[in-house]
Amino acid sequence: MGRPARHDADSLLDAAVRLVGAGGPKALTMAAVAREAGGPSGSVYHRFAGRPSLAAALWLRTVERFQAGFFAALASGRPAAAARHVVAWCRAHPGEAGVLLYRADDFDREHWSDGERAALDAMNERAFAALRDLGGDRDKVVLALVDLPSALVRRHLRAGGEIPARAEELAEETAVLILETCL
Repeated sequence: MGRPARHDADSLLDAAVRLVGAGGPKALTMAAVAREAGGPSGSVYHRFAGRPSLAAALWLRTVERFQAGFFAALASGRPAAAARHVVAWCRAHPGEAGVLLYRADDFDREHWSDGERAALDAMNERAFAALRDLGGDRDKVVLALVDLPSALVRRHLRAGGEIPARAEELAEETAVLILETCL
């Protein structure tokens, strides 16, 4: 029986989250992840073929974790709960939320494998379909459930500050007001 890996993919991706939080996507290098994780660079290359693969894994894992709760909130029968989820998730996961302040293109999307790009496209399509399924004015739905809650937390996350205590409530109340005009 071999010895267990000290630096599994998740621990390396956790190190990548910290690096992006401190220095943005440009700080994400194989060597920096190895240093941050406290291991040899070979550990990173053993899990990820190169920087684009590492960046894709980081982005896809982060989006998947965020979307799990977002879809559950949408399915709750109270669509505005999705706006609350955006803020609550960012509060609970500020490092990963910091990753999502960027775009996939900031993480070398053009150099991802076809499979990694297809996985992201499928995640995005699932989100768009869930929002479309709510009906109503698509632009207002996206504004209420994605854009405004994201804006509510963005400046606090960028500054490394605390998200205001009432932010979830404000996001949901605003979403309700907007959705009442379009659903």
